[in-house]
Amino acid sequence: MPLTREQLYKLVWSEPMIKVADRYGVSSSYMARVFTLLNVPRPERGYWAKLAVGKAPPIPPLPDAQPGDELIWSRDGQHIKITRPLPSPPSNMKKRRTKQKEVRTESHPLTKGVGELFEKGRLSHDVGYLKPYKRLLVDLIVTKTSLETALTFANNLFWHLEDYGYRVMIAPKSEYYHRAEVDEHEVPRKNHVYNNLWSPWRCTVVYVGTVAIGLTIVEMSEEAEARYVNGEFIRERDNIPPKRGRYEYDHSWSTMMDFPTGRLRLQAYSPYPGTKWVNQWQEKNSGDLNKKIKSIIRELKQAAKLIPDLVAEAERQAEIERQRREAQFEKWLREDEERRAAEAIKESREELFQIIDCWAESNRIEQFFKDAEMKAAVLSETEKNKIHERLKLARDLFGSVDALDHFRDWRSPDER
Repeated sequence: MPLTREQLYKLVWSEPMIKVADRYGVSSSYMARVFTLLNVPRPERGYWAKLAVGKAPPIPPLPDAQPGDELIWSRDGQHIKITRPLPSPPSNMKKRRTKQKEVRTESHPLTKGVGELFEKGRLSHDVGYLKPYKRLLVDLIVTKTSLETALTFANNLFWHLEDYGYRVMIAPKSEYYHRAEVDEHEVPRKNHVYNNLWSPWRCTVVYVGTVAIGLTIVEMSEEAEARYVNGEFIRERDNIPPKRGRYEYDHSWSTMMDFPTGRLRLQAYSPYPGTKWVNQWQEKNSGDLNKKIKSIIRELKQAAKLIPDLVAEAERQAEIERQRREAQFEKWLREDEERRAAEAIKESREELFQIIDCWAESNRIEQFFKDAEMKAAVLSETEKNKIHERLKLARDLFGSVDALDHFRDWRSPDER
């Protein structure tokens, strides 16, 4: 059965970890990772020996779940939907940074070691965006040349958000978050339906209070004239045509292609189903987004006030739709029941008419047999026996001609 944080907390402080692990058929190290994932404190090594002699330290309280924490664990890994309260912005929207201004030299947990995973992936077939094989990574859509720049900006943004007390993480498995569509073009295109870009399994989100806001960092592309030279497309402006003789023919050709710009766009969006809120900040010159981080955070704080209303409205509309579907389903059931009842009456009447017709035919046949037996009675014994034998064969061929035998098998509409 799925276990909540509270149940796991009581369990791990009532018996050693190895017994808890054996109870669910997993290793103690695996079970320890479960407690870490759910932010549940567990006894340190040697706790039970100290408890036996009365020297165990006091049991720490179960900390409150933070936004984005997993709240339930299932042994078989099944996805369990949890009913959570509506998201809400921080109680103090004027909250300042919780730490002093300082230059972060270490990598944020979401950006640490990510560059190598992106570089080892594939490339999209059009612009050459990186497509790592791993899908639980920070949400980046970049080319190899801009990967380092994008990771630097992501690192700065995430640390600034953390300094304000806003948790940045990959969305928990228990949440039904939806990633907003991504258009990598610097000038958005109409009817942009399909692209060959990488997408993560779960959104990268920042929790402002308990309001989740999705974040995607995209390197923009632009359309430019390209020339096909030596097996590849290059920008027309970068093409240096070779010197040719007077009668030598140029086999290259030009077309319009998308090229990466090296400039970034940050897309923030509401990941809650049924809501639609998207905001974008994009660079005119490389590095502009790093200068806008403070203003970006201010706008995210304002969005945290708006998104809960969108979520409440989406849930209200979802409830209306659910009631409409239930009413429609009940209507279909009633119509189907009426149809089946009408079919049962029709089939019962048709079968009854068949029985009546069979009864009339049975009477005619029985009258024939009786007339034959009556006429055979005046024949000689030998002829009478022959006629009776043939009448028996004839009766066996027809079977029962008793109308009641057929009427017993008739089914009324209710029986159908």
